[in-house]
Amino acid sequence: MRDVVLLLVFTAILPFAMRRTWVAVLLWTWISVMNPHKLAWGFALNAPFAAAAAGAAFISLAFNQDRLRMPWRQPEVISLLLLIGWMCITTVFAYYPGDASTQLVKVLKIQVMTVVALAAIRERKHIELFIWVNALSIGFYGLKGGIFTILSGGGQRVWGPPGGFIEGNNEIGLAMVMTVPLLNYLRMVSVNRWVRYGLLALMLLTVIATLGTQSRGAFLAVAAMALVLWVRSRRKILGGVFMVLVAAGMLALMSENWEARMRTIQNYEQDSSAMGRINAWTMAFNLANSRFTGGGFVVDTPELFARFAPVPQDLHAAHSIFFQILGEHGYVGLVLFVLIGAFGFITASRIRKEALQRPETLWVHDLAGMIQVSMVGYAVGGAFLSLAYFDLPYNIMVVLVGCRYWLLERRWETEKTGAFNSAQPVGWLAPRRPVPV
Repeated sequence: MRDVVLLLVFTAILPFAMRRTWVAVLLWTWISVMNPHKLAWGFALNAPFAAAAAGAAFISLAFNQDRLRMPWRQPEVISLLLLIGWMCITTVFAYYPGDASTQLVKVLKIQVMTVVALAAIRERKHIELFIWVNALSIGFYGLKGGIFTILSGGGQRVWGPPGGFIEGNNEIGLAMVMTVPLLNYLRMVSVNRWVRYGLLALMLLTVIATLGTQSRGAFLAVAAMALVLWVRSRRKILGGVFMVLVAAGMLALMSENWEARMRTIQNYEQDSSAMGRINAWTMAFNLANSRFTGGGFVVDTPELFARFAPVPQDLHAAHSIFFQILGEHGYVGLVLFVLIGAFGFITASRIRKEALQRPETLWVHDLAGMIQVSMVGYAVGGAFLSLAYFDLPYNIMVVLVGCRYWLLERRWETEKTGAFNSAQPVGWLAPRRPVPV
């Protein structure tokens, strides 16, 4: 039944995706981020939904009725394109070119669609629908995992969909952390109060599911994002009390095993998993020092650990977006990767400053703020997870670039019809005066 429903929904959207590139981007994002076909049990499990969505996107480029424009001058876009080119170079000089080429193809599929999204996501309805797709694709696992955590008393771990970037408990934990600020933005701009209540409940369940993953990196990311929200809140005392009460209630759901695992953050020297990560980080550091282009996409092998790791027999993945990039693509790759996030954060700050000048652009101010919170979560949680090539961080960059374009082109002066008219809001997706965080 799941297979049939998924196929019917996908084929219903596909004709529209072939006509409009932004619809094809939404379809690809849903398939790539959520992996709904991996939740099926029959023919849909291994069906090429992602390839079909990408094909529809390229067909739409030839028949697209919208004006597409690539934001070449945005510094984060330039950094991304340079990083993609550098990855191709490091693959040529990789220790294992064959395996590295296979991984490069997977990464390029994501990045090519990221480039298409950068050119297609321009109007406010594009931006907000793009956020809805990303937020609900991960929010589904937050809803499911939150209920599972409550029913199990936090005694069992929450896992992600099989066969994707976020299959592991650590990876799905970080993805859910990054989604919470996006859900909060949607709550702020939604007109229907029941939708706001539903999104608030989904946010709380997603945080509970994040704790249920028992991921220490995701737990630190939640704490970092909560700190940023508290610093930016206008009512710090009330906000602080609310956060403490919510945190106490959630922690009360967790089991003793969860508490014991979180305590290992302080005593990491006695935890074999933490020491294994440090060993992998040292290996990546030594590898980058000895090889300008890094080792290529595949470096967690016994041969390379024997040459560069302090403890050769302790074989681990990088478990850090920064050391993952450093070991695979050297210092050049690491600098470009960091610049994408740094320039994105600066762009968000500029958007927040410019968007305060008129009421029609306040939604961009709030969205940029929530994106910064999400970026903080990714930077903190990603420091302990190998999730450098996952779609969601790059999709967030697409949203920022789209918002920047919307402001520079003064699009609020031309977007005067439809459900996203700031003068005459229509429907539960329409803009409204933001609800304070």
